[in-house]
Amino acid sequence: MVADRITDGTRIAELLASEVTGHERAPYDRTSVVDAAPDVGPTADGARAYDVAHDGTVVARVFVQPERIRVAVFSGLDAADAAAEDAGLRARPVASDPARLVVFVASGAATKRALDVLGAAVAARED
Repeated sequence: MVADRITDGTRIAELLASEVTGHERAPYDRTSVVDAAPDVGPTADGARAYDVAHDGTVVARVFVQPERIRVAVFSGLDAADAAAEDAGLRARPVASDPARLVVFVASGAATKRALDVLGAAVAARED
């Protein structure tokens, strides 16, 4: 049993990157971490850690904060929003250009649920 909960933003970002790159089944088989900033340190506003791409197109961007990560999803927003709600992750739409959905991931355990959000966004993009 794990006694400590991972709430370090940098470590949470690393765990999510491992989840994204560690699967060989669809839709993750064509999803990758790109443009990573390996020495990124957390900031209160969130420092850009890496992008998540599917078939070469950026579908999300990950930002590191001291105690969580913020994932800005750019594709399949309705599907990603529904998946975030189903997963119990806090999310909010941002009406900007481009429109995006911001999902907050506050623990290492929540990275698997965040992966489901990314999967929903990618699957909706493919439809």
